[in-house]
Amino acid sequence: MKIAQVTLRHMKMDLLYPFTTSFGTEYDRDFILVEAKSEDGLTGWAESVAMPTPYYNEETVKTNWHILEDFLLPLLLNKDFNHPDELTENLFSHIRSNYMAKACLEMAAWDLYAKQQNAPLARLLGGTKDKIDVGVSIGIKDSIDETLEVIEKRRSEGYKRFKLKIKPGWDVELIDKVRKVFPDIPLMADANSAYTLADIELLAALDDYNLMMIEQPLAHNDIIDHADLQARLKTPVCLDESIHSLEDARKALKLESCKIINIKVGRVGGLTQAKRIHDFCLERNVPLWCGGMLESGIGRAHNIALTTLPGFRLPGDTAGSSLYFAEDIIHPEVTVADGMITVPTSPGIGYEADLEKIAKYTLFSKTYRKC
Repeated sequence: MKIAQVTLRHMKMDLLYPFTTSFGTEYDRDFILVEAKSEDGLTGWAESVAMPTPYYNEETVKTNWHILEDFLLPLLLNKDFNHPDELTENLFSHIRSNYMAKACLEMAAWDLYAKQQNAPLARLLGGTKDKIDVGVSIGIKDSIDETLEVIEKRRSEGYKRFKLKIKPGWDVELIDKVRKVFPDIPLMADANSAYTLADIELLAALDDYNLMMIEQPLAHNDIIDHADLQARLKTPVCLDESIHSLEDARKALKLESCKIINIKVGRVGGLTQAKRIHDFCLERNVPLWCGGMLESGIGRAHNIALTTLPGFRLPGDTAGSSLYFAEDIIHPEVTVADGMITVPTSPGIGYEADLEKIAKYTLFSKTYRKC
């Protein structure tokens, strides 16, 4: 398999609504779009989920561009490979961390490989589902009443799980009022590392509300304190930012730091590593779900394919395109019916890149060719 050229595009798409978490507010989706072309004329698409600021993790749009341009693309464009797994196992293995930069090239290679095989990406990954359950992530709002209105709207649209972002001062009272209005909805809280063990009593108070899980309550790089917290809580702890590899997952589960794992393809370095974590957790009956990073339709398509694997037992964050963007850069757009997304069956990611829309939202692009 040979990739003849790769085009990187710096994209910017306005969000329909500001999205606020414990570490800040996002008003747009600022990201790198990857277009990889093979010598036989096929094209694979992916996107980096790195943000402009190093708040979720240390990677940013600018650092990803640097790593892609100066290190990863020279490796990829000058080597032949038979399968996308080889990017993780061989080509990129000596480059430390930079998981999101690695992931966007690897995912483009997966899309291209699936198209060469004339097969849906979901099937090549080992997916078993024709439809996937979908949840929705609700950012921090100006008031609890506004949050309740959003939940009611999304519930009427059929979403099957409701994730509320929390932070100190926006936690127990919020969950208490939501539970009084919606006593039976599948509900979880996501802290994005906003707490410490000094808050253990406050977090333990959330045990009273029958939450599906509390996601990443403690430090982004911690698995030790999370083990102490999980031992204190009845509510399952879910790890997100702490898990970058199969080794991280193995150690977290061995220490009993969590009972659930969120897999984000960009965070773990690509689909190959995501599948390995999945297989490990499936053998141990550890529930998984696929997290989101406000992706455009290209990234959502990859998440949909991954979520078809049998270990993804909980609804993920891959909501419909129309919840986030006035228009998406794929056709058809990702749509949700009765809380489910129908998995596409055409080769690759199953959605077509809309080149006109892509051009509309491109700030800068550069093409790299094989030497």
